Amino acid sequence: MSAEIGLIGLGTMGASLALNIAEKGFDIAVWNRTTEVTREFHAGAGELAARITPTETLEDLVQAIARPRAIILMVPAGPVVDDQIAALRPLLDEGDLIIDAGNANFHDTERRAKAGGFMGIGISGGEEGARHGPSIMGGGASADWDRVAPVLTAIAASAEGQPCATWMGAGGAGHFVKAVHNGIEYADMQMIAEIYGVMRDGLGMSAAQIAEAFRQWNRGPLQSYLIEIAGEVAAAVDADGAPMLDVILDKAGQKGTGRWTAIEAQHLAAPIPVIEAAVMARNVSARLEERRAGEALFGCAPRRLPGSLSLEGLERALIAGKILCYAQGFAMMTEASAQFGWDLPMPEIAKVWRAGCIIRSTMLNDMATALQEDPGRNLMLAPLFIDRLCGTQGDLRETVAECARSGLPLPALSAGLAWFDMMRTARSTANMIQAQRDFFGAHGFERLDGAPGKHGPWAHG
Repeated sequence: MSAEIGLIGLGTMGASLALNIAEKGFDIAVWNRTTEVTREFHAGAGELAARITPTETLEDLVQAIARPRAIILMVPAGPVVDDQIAALRPLLDEGDLIIDAGNANFHDTERRAKAGGFMGIGISGGEEGARHGPSIMGGGASADWDRVAPVLTAIAASAEGQPCATWMGAGGAGHFVKAVHNGIEYADMQMIAEIYGVMRDGLGMSAAQIAEAFRQWNRGPLQSYLIEIAGEVAAAVDADGAPMLDVILDKAGQKGTGRWTAIEAQHLAAPIPVIEAAVMARNVSARLEERRAGEALFGCAPRRLPGSLSLEGLERALIAGKILCYAQGFAMMTEASAQFGWDLPMPEIAKVWRAGCIIRSTMLNDMATALQEDPGRNLMLAPLFIDRLCGTQGDLRETVAECARSGLPLPALSAGLAWFDMMRTARSTANMIQAQRDFFGAHGFERLDGAPGKHGPWAHG
């Protein structure tokens, strides 16, 4: 039997993806550097084992795949990918294709793609998505995507009958879109955590009450995977009956993809303050001892807010924050598309994210519609989202103000509100910055009236 595709790396994600491919009717050859892992995987594949060819060497893997070959890499990002490519290249023929499906930095994918026979795809959805239907963001040559699309679209999640898998553009476009997805994921999670903190510390709600609030919100405009699981984790208890949230250490981990998004945004001069605040918040969470010392010295925020925030108001605040966050993420991709010459399919990105991925939500349907109307327009300026922001930004403002007065930190929601206020201010205060830059560095400035004179009178003093 000649396999239709190969896969290297049988960790959690790789094994799940291989089973998904086999389940969708494709014959697949697999290899893992630890042979025993390969054997155990095949032995545990049940009826799907008939479509899986386990191999013990790279040479065996390559020989087991029909030409022209396509081999998916599910190995850790970074040097491991380069090492695996170097080991594979001498065994491959002209026209064979290596597909990096890990969380690669898109700059690495751009570099690797220049050698040809290589493409990078972003996969989102975690273990469950990889096994039963992820969101897939393809990057590389369009002809290469077309060649493997039958497999990738078949294994992807679907929304409204459409597979959540498409080609984003050349080179590292797919991995770039996946990085922005992960940055939005960081921000979405942070904003949910902030609202959870308001309910827990500001309103004195129990974990069970918080769970019910999230469950209720998941029936409305906020319906999404992250709101759904927020309700589930808030309702969960440990073996002693204590709420799980009350026993989990408040020290958030990260694999760095959100940080990549924040770093790249600076290079692109694309403002994404909500995502940057979310990355910052994770970094601060790791400074546990310093935070404890700070509380001992300065005291903590009061456990109850003196104001009158309501659950309905908190829901609307979160709706506003979500819109502003996604508007920033899509604006960043628009800027990257122009600078890197990718022509990213903005409406299709929103559609691909509707199912399978971590940030899937019903709101992405409206975002896809708005981007279809005008792909280059900032989402906050789309008519549908103008109406929603007009109806929710007051609640976001009230939530941020009440928490600021009481000392409850809302870094991501506060950053979203500040960006919103800057984006609706036609006459900003950057003229003061330009004047100061000219004063100390003779950088010059433009005049409102268009008259000549690029320096202020201080330049002649």
